[in-house]
Amino acid sequence: MGFSFFPPHLRLSVVKKKHMKSGFCVLWGRPNVGKSTLLNALLGRKHVIVSPRPQTTRHRIAGVLHGEDESAGGGFQIVFLDTPGIHEPQHKLGEALVKTARSALSDIECVVFVGDATDKPHNDDRRAAELLQGVRAPALLALNKSDAVPDEAALATRRGEFESLHSFDATLPISALKGDGLDELKAAIIQRLPEGDPYFPPEMTGDRSPEFHIEELVREQAMLQLREEIPHSVAVNVEQMEPRKGGTLFIEAFLNVERDSQKRIVIGAGGSRIKEIGQQARGEIETLMGRSVYLELRVKVREKWRDSDVWIKRLGYDER
Repeated sequence: MGFSFFPPHLRLSVVKKKHMKSGFCVLWGRPNVGKSTLLNALLGRKHVIVSPRPQTTRHRIAGVLHGEDESAGGGFQIVFLDTPGIHEPQHKLGEALVKTARSALSDIECVVFVGDATDKPHNDDRRAAELLQGVRAPALLALNKSDAVPDEAALATRRGEFESLHSFDATLPISALKGDGLDELKAAIIQRLPEGDPYFPPEMTGDRSPEFHIEELVREQAMLQLREEIPHSVAVNVEQMEPRKGGTLFIEAFLNVERDSQKRIVIGAGGSRIKEIGQQARGEIETLMGRSVYLELRVKVREKWRDSDVWIKRLGYDER
């Protein structure tokens, strides 16, 4: 998977490069429009989890792209910030996620507003656009899934609908899944970055710990394999991680749910469901860590944790 990590507070200036461009770029929009898929595609690696379910992303996650900009005759470094989808919160967790997303809009150089070209703008698209009012950084409109629009006329109509939401610097039709238009989008971002030193050394590609990514990979499998609604009640935390004899890494993680009935579903008949979640996640974690892993999953009931300030904070979702 190719992860490497740096602490979130680290902002190092490294060796200066002539004509170096660098800056922070926020991926912005409502849930389930493909922001995380776009981040992975732009970075050329799996950096964040994805699923077909809305609100998969619960954190502000940085992914760093280093490269050479031939047009400018120098290098560039884009620090992408993936954000939770903007939506109307239904509980305290939702409120915390929207606040986390909004906090990403300060001290940035560019915003990429991701819209779904196969659907008219929703209320959440409008809400996301309204939150950009007053943001000085230039905003690009990336119309994702443009390859699935039947013809140019339909795409032009959709483009006009989204462009009416905000004063965008430019509009780019893309397909995060197929890679269409990503070179043009990347070039448009680089064009809007100021000259300056890189923020992070070349070996740094993300701002999260191994434990965080392990929790996310387990949650990804829960999102993919559990019934409707239950995945949104699941939070994962790593309780223990230590090397064992023979080089195996032992990991104990808890899947936290809100009700006993959810716990039974997560475990499954004879433990079949949680076993499958563990098996699928373990393969991804071994790729991440580059070693053999013994993954032990347990389920705990934290009643109504999504409406508990204490548990939202303990589970790492209060990032304001």
